[in-house]
Amino acid sequence: MSTAYLFPGQGSQFVGMGKDHYKTNEKFAAYVDQANDILGIDLKSILFDGPEEKLKQTEFTQPAIFLHSVALFNTLDAKPGMVAGHSLGEFSALVACEAVSFADALKIVRRRGELMQAAGTSNPGTMAAIVGMEDDAVEKICAEASELTSKEVIAANYNCPGQLVISGYVEAVEKAVELAKENGARMAMLLPVSGAFHSSLMQPAYDGLKESLQNLEIKTPICPIYSNYTAQATTEVEEIRSNLLNQLLNPVRWTQTLLNMMEHGAESFVEVGPGKVLQGLVKRTDRKAVISGHQ
Repeated sequence: MSTAYLFPGQGSQFVGMGKDHYKTNEKFAAYVDQANDILGIDLKSILFDGPEEKLKQTEFTQPAIFLHSVALFNTLDAKPGMVAGHSLGEFSALVACEAVSFADALKIVRRRGELMQAAGTSNPGTMAAIVGMEDDAVEKICAEASELTSKEVIAANYNCPGQLVISGYVEAVEKAVELAKENGARMAMLLPVSGAFHSSLMQPAYDGLKESLQNLEIKTPICPIYSNYTAQATTEVEEIRSNLLNQLLNPVRWTQTLLNMMEHGAESFVEVGPGKVLQGLVKRTDRKAVISGHQ
């Protein structure tokens, strides 16, 4: 039995995150100052002071959430039994299990954010949340919407039972939302995102990140890391590298990840990073799960 550490992804950010930690914890402050030096941008002021519109830009959101999560994790002196991160959070998880260095991961996360933002501009798309439907029902609706519009829309985030996010071309996503409402979804709404993440529309980001990931130094982690792409645990370096790249074009299998962690002996979960999104997803996956967080 062990403790699973979870790290949030895009959407968990808020202006002012980490400000109190920076004032009261020297270790946390050192990471923030180091990040500014590594990237050559004033990430600290974006975290602490915004403006919100700037923090919401993918190229800044991703390194900001990553920095907050990793700096906070390293103040805990924790030894995880297993780790996982939601989308971007997988990079935070890799630092937590000592597979990738903070500096290397920060640089590649910044690059990933820039590439995903650019892909959202060159291949315009969107995402939508569908609540209150079974996974297979959402998958069928996506297939129908794709057929009707001749444009791709897929289930992109399996967040918890009854809560999925779909991703694809605007026309196809809008059609899927319409079909979901007609078929009894409790909620179906477009999300304010800058691109169709975890779909084939992210191909330019995949192509752009491939070389950076090939050159990334990855060590054998100190504990298993559960991949978004497979929802399975691994400690294999080349599998980790491949999963990070494939994650860009494929769904985040978060429900399956949590269920696998529970099956493999996770007795408690700890979310580390801004917000409490993942704590909610754990509870909706298994009401009996023990979950806490550090924000």
